[in-house]
Amino acid sequence: MSAPTPRSGRGRRKLSSSRHGTMHELNITPLLDLVMVLLVIFMITTPQLANDLDLNLPSGKAKPPPPGQKPKVNYVDVDVGGMMQLNRQPVTLAELPQRFTELKQAEAEPSVVVRAGDDVPYQHVVSIIDLLQQADITKVGLATGAH
Repeated sequence: MSAPTPRSGRGRRKLSSSRHGTMHELNITPLLDLVMVLLVIFMITTPQLANDLDLNLPSGKAKPPPPGQKPKVNYVDVDVGGMMQLNRQPVTLAELPQRFTELKQAEAEPSVVVRAGDDVPYQHVVSIIDLLQQADITKVGLATGAH
């Protein structure tokens, strides 16, 4: 005997559509579970990946000088014509290296402030800073404007 044949194509389509009707719906619950597990893993491991650096940061307060002792500051004044003064005594650019060496010998860490007006050529100030660097004087300040 032979198998019964369907009478119309409708029965076959109905049977086919009922079997595959759930394929249009996507179950995202396992996907959300996976995302949550990964999120928890990353939240736990990320702080441990940070590098711990030992830094000695300066405090916001400068050390006060010892009582009764005011730090000596040396001033180099430059005017528009290139005339210079070291601690209010006239000096030439050629004499400055010797004077800076004397300052370094008299004091371990001398402080020098270069004062120049806005109209002083930049090259004069750079020359003085270069001489200070050659004399190994590292505490250098710059002052501009009226003095």
